Amino acid sequence: MPALIDGRPGLPAATLGRLRYVLGVTVADGRVAAYEVIADPERLRGLDPAAPRTPPAPA
Repeated sequence: MPALIDGRPGLPAATLGRLRYVLGVTVADGRVAAYEVIADPERLRGLDPAAPRTPPAPA
């Protein structure tokens, strides 16, 4: 499931409720410019993943 990782788009991967790695995505000019895989436990502890805000569905 997509998430915001410290305010940037990304994909967290977890098993048994434990965050294993994060695929961070850098977007430039509306296109994916780079990926970063973060798997270092120390760096993962410092990340703040959050569900992205989505606009309400039309009625």
